[in-house]
Amino acid sequence: MKQILTIAGSDSGGGAGIQADIKAIHANGGFGLSVITSITAQNTKEVIRAFDVPIGIIEAQIDAVFSDFDVAALKTGMLSSPAIVQAVAKKLRRYSPINVVVDPVMLSKSQYPLLKPEAADSLFSELMPLATVVTPNVDEAQLLANCEINTISDAKRAAKIISACGCGGVLVKGGHLAGKRASDVLLFDGVFTVFEADRIETKNTHGTGCTYSAAIAAQLGHGKDLISAIGTAKDYITNAIRFSLDIGRGQGPTNHFYFLERCNNSA
Repeated sequence: MKQILTIAGSDSGGGAGIQADIKAIHANGGFGLSVITSITAQNTKEVIRAFDVPIGIIEAQIDAVFSDFDVAALKTGMLSSPAIVQAVAKKLRRYSPINVVVDPVMLSKSQYPLLKPEAADSLFSELMPLATVVTPNVDEAQLLANCEINTISDAKRAAKIISACGCGGVLVKGGHLAGKRASDVLLFDGVFTVFEADRIETKNTHGTGCTYSAAIAAQLGHGKDLISAIGTAKDYITNAIRFSLDIGRGQGPTNHFYFLERCNNSA
């Protein structure tokens, strides 16, 4: 079984962060490994508090994983401070993993800052150049590219700007764009590819970005090329949203194992 690592924050509500990543990795046929960077007090309504794990413990977790497991791919999520970004980047340069998905987590859905403003520069200059693909949503892409995004053309322009960091590819996730279809824009090897899917009308979308990027990492770990990996992950996240869970009193989580429920219902 391919071993896939997530380096991210913990979500006590279980719908995003490390918890979502591990579920998504397993749902996409991998074995999930984890390095926790921050602990959040979080539910479907809000992030209440966050505590960063000491740098030495983050580094020790990464060393423990790479010293024992064959990491086929990894993704990063919440890396809240310049020191955490730099520590993770240093370890990735040391271990040189083949497939790296950088999800530049900046804000929670409740607008709680998960990335300190001063960490954005470190993310852009030190970590993103190591990425096979960077996966910002529209809000994150606007901050990284310093431009407004309202259309597919805007997303393409932002992807070009972000790609200047030296990463392999940029996937601007367009779930927040207007339109009948949910369209994501990939810039890779100078070529744009647009991934489209049905737009699902639901409030229960907590953890979609984490889940999507973890699924991409798992598919890359299985040996798929980037376009195929994103296409498969796009289908997965669309169905996870389609069969999302109406639990909690806010924005419920996606359903990472929707296919198991469908199997049980048909039995």
